[in-house]
Amino acid sequence: MNFGIERLLNDPALRAPLIGRRVALLAHPASVTRDLTHSLDALAALPEIKLTAAFGPQHGLRGDKQDNMVESPDYVDPKLGIPVFSLYGEVRRPTDAMMGSFDTLLVDLQDLGCRIYTFITTLRYVLEAASAHGKAVWVLDRPNPAGRPVEGLTLRAGWESFVGAGPMPMRHGMTMGELGHWFIDTLGLQLEYRVIKMDGWQPTAAPGFGWPSERSWVNPSPNAANLSMARAYAGTVMLEGTTLSEGRGTTRPLELFGAPGIDTGRLLNDMRAMAPEWLEGCVLRECWFEPTFHKHVGKLCAGVQIHVEDSTHYKHEAFKPWRLQSLAFKALRKQAPDYPLWRDFAYEYETGRLSIDLINGSELLREWVDDPGATPADLEAITRPDESAWIEIRAPYLLY
Repeated sequence: MNFGIERLLNDPALRAPLIGRRVALLAHPASVTRDLTHSLDALAALPEIKLTAAFGPQHGLRGDKQDNMVESPDYVDPKLGIPVFSLYGEVRRPTDAMMGSFDTLLVDLQDLGCRIYTFITTLRYVLEAASAHGKAVWVLDRPNPAGRPVEGLTLRAGWESFVGAGPMPMRHGMTMGELGHWFIDTLGLQLEYRVIKMDGWQPTAAPGFGWPSERSWVNPSPNAANLSMARAYAGTVMLEGTTLSEGRGTTRPLELFGAPGIDTGRLLNDMRAMAPEWLEGCVLRECWFEPTFHKHVGKLCAGVQIHVEDSTHYKHEAFKPWRLQSLAFKALRKQAPDYPLWRDFAYEYETGRLSIDLINGSELLREWVDDPGATPADLEAITRPDESAWIEIRAPYLLY
């Protein structure tokens, strides 16, 4: 199969409209071709493409920042001599001066298929800026490694943030190119927008179910280390809003969770007793880990690892990472009702609202966890309508 960048590189007719235009690229470390050449270098090798600028999202164009919520500066590319503007530094939205540096912006970002992943918010912001400035945006499409399943509560009005680009569920099941069409319609934008589609992407095919297993995996962000993480992320990302470790400071971040002093045997038993159907499609294993940085650094944590790499046990349509992680929070509340679960800090530079609520796009998930009388059926009752509605909303925008 070919990603959008490869089709653009291989087909002169596709890139012919770019001749005579000033071209910029928005990319990150996973913006590579099949032979692992970075897209900026591959485009720079085309004599008819006039590159005048590049943009980097969170973690930078080349991957200069390793931890979460660390800003990147602007700089000049030492090889190409063009400005590289940071959209995760002094600004999150491109400035007028940045927008003046190009005519067409190529967006080549590998997403993880989760609303909170900030690259889709950056896509929204550049589309809005392009509409205001009369610029063109082309998305060079890439796979959604989490595939087509939909899961989670829809972000409620007023809860938009840098980790909440719009009213979609946590696991949206769309590609960046498809999301661009949805943003344009939802926001009423006017601009030249093109998607250079992938060729041969099969989002429902085993064994990758969204990720073509013949392709190399390059981390789109430092802790997105593999396909297993991408599959679990729509649930494990909620750990960022808690005092539990999400495994940062270990070799399997966002595939496991834990903290000192937790009875993980009881936790798993309670989870299985409360909602066994929410644990299908994966294997949960008790484990121990000691983070070398981040939460609980240097402390032995009792934890649980979510295994979704074994094709014998992994069932793509049955796996429910958001429900699984929600159930773990509920089971911890049962085990230790007064456990200080919710982390109160400036999450993505926002204060005044709990990070777990920003992540979920409302207080609904936290209130369900904290209500001792609330059952899994109660959460299903508010979540399923959101999921069904999104499947209908996204249908006209699916390109594959």
